[in-house]
Parts: sequence; structure tokens; C-alpha cells
Amino acid sequence: MATGLLRRAFTGISSSPAPAAARYVLLRAFASEPQTDAAVPTARDTSKMKTFSIYRWSPDNPTKPVLKEYEIDLKECGPMVLDALIKIKNEMDPSLTFRRSCREGICGSCAMNIDGCNGLACLTKIESAGPATTITPLPHMFVIKDLVVDMTNFYNQYKSIEPWLKRKTPAEEPGKEILQTKKDRAKLDGMYECILCACCSTSCPSYWWNPESYLGPAALLHANRWIVDSRDEYTEERLDAINDEYKLYRCHTILNCARACPKGLNPGKQIQHIKQLQLAGANA
Repeated sequence: MATGLLRRAFTGISSSPAPAAARYVLLRAFASEPQTDAAVPTARDTSKMKTFSIYRWSPDNPTKPVLKEYEIDLKECGPMVLDALIKIKNEMDPSLTFRRSCREGICGSCAMNIDGCNGLACLTKIESAGPATTITPLPHMFVIKDLVVDMTNFYNQYKSIEPWLKRKTPAEEPGKEILQTKKDRAKLDGMYECILCACCSTSCPSYWWNPESYLGPAALLHANRWIVDSRDEYTEERLDAINDEYKLYRCHTILNCARACPKGLNPGKQIQHIKQLQLAGANA
């Protein structure tokens, strides 16, 4: 119906002259192209682009490692570095390789070097401002592929300190747990929380220089955890096992380990405690 009325209106305009006011009203019913562009609001570009420079190396193509850049929109990505890595792998480059598991700072799988500092990708927030974020593997470790490093030596050193309860006498009640006081239990705080991510050990210059002989901050922290445990009965044997020029005394209290730990622990403090016990035993 509306179309018919408009058709009759235009027909009337062409066949008989209309007053100037009528012509003005009809002409104003249709806007010009510039007016249309000005009247219709356009969607603003709300993207927030961020560049990530990521270490890439593959044993399938053993050439010199490179830093490859990826640009993503932070508006379409989670807040953590791990979110960006997952987005890049899922949407841009499926060949990108890295470890991840819990996304909650519990498993330690996503440890890597982010902008020059060791940390967990799942706990490290993306810096929206500033230059590109550079992501590389944990330093001074053999790279398997991209951001994945060989943790064999690290785990062997952890195994060497025998991280389990050792007893010389059987429990008072067979099949029951061995109890300890709240005070003795509190002595384990600051040690049992370690998740073996290797951020501390791979930030330690002494570990860089002697990775095969120096146990490193993580292993020594766990050694002290069992040394101070009131339920363990092999304290002297544990102290003797690590009383070595390289295993223990390569620590020079640089304390990079404390700065790098994503759980806020201080391995350097625990190593100092072991040294104090060694000194007390020597003077006894």
C-alpha cells in the first residue's frame, strides 16, 4: 500500500506542477550519500593488538633457532600468557609446542622464560602496554622442541635426595600414619609447597655452570624438607649424602631462586639452613 502511494505521488509530481513547499518536503525525504554516511554510526575498532615473539626450534628441521612473531587481539584472549599461547596454537600455528596441564599454578608444567624472567605462563599476566612479549624456554636447558626442555637431569637430581619418609623403627600402630605435633608440622612450611617447576634452578648461575654436579635450589630445598621432618629418622645420613663441595656448596647465595619462584618460596634460605646444620655437626 505504501509503495502504491509513493508511486502515485511521484506520478503526480511529473504530470502536474506542485507547490514549492511540497517539492521541498519530498526532496528532504531522501538523504544524500554524504549525509547517509554521517547519519549511520560505524562500528569503532575496539581491537587491542599485542605481539608475542616466541622461540621456535624443531629437531625435524635442526637449523638455528628463531624468534617468530605472532600478533593477537587481547580483546579475544584470556589475561594470562598461557591463554595467548593456547590461542596461537589453536588458531594460528598448530606446530607451536609447549607444556601445560592444570592452568592453576599447581603442576608446574608451563614453566618458561617470559620477558627475561622465569615463571609459569598460567600465572603470568599479559602486559598489554609496551613492546612485544618475548617467550623462550627455561634457560641453560636442552631444548626438545620450541618451549619444551629436557627435565631428565633435574628429576634425577630430585630423585637423588630420596624424597620420601625413611624410618629405622616401625610405626607404633602398623598401617596407621605417623603423627607429629603442630609445631613440627609448621617447620615444613615454605618447603612442601614446591611444585618442581624448575624456575628456581634454571635461574641460578651456579646451576648454569655446574648442572651435572650441583644439585640446585629445588633439590636442596626438598632435601631440607626431609631433614627437618620430625617423622624421618635418617637425618644424619641425608646430611652426609649432600655434604659435598659441588652438591651443596656451589650455592653462593645469589638468591635468584627466591626471585624466580612462582610460589613465593625461598630455596636459598633452606640451603643456608642445611649449611648451618653441617657446620654444627662439624663442630660437635
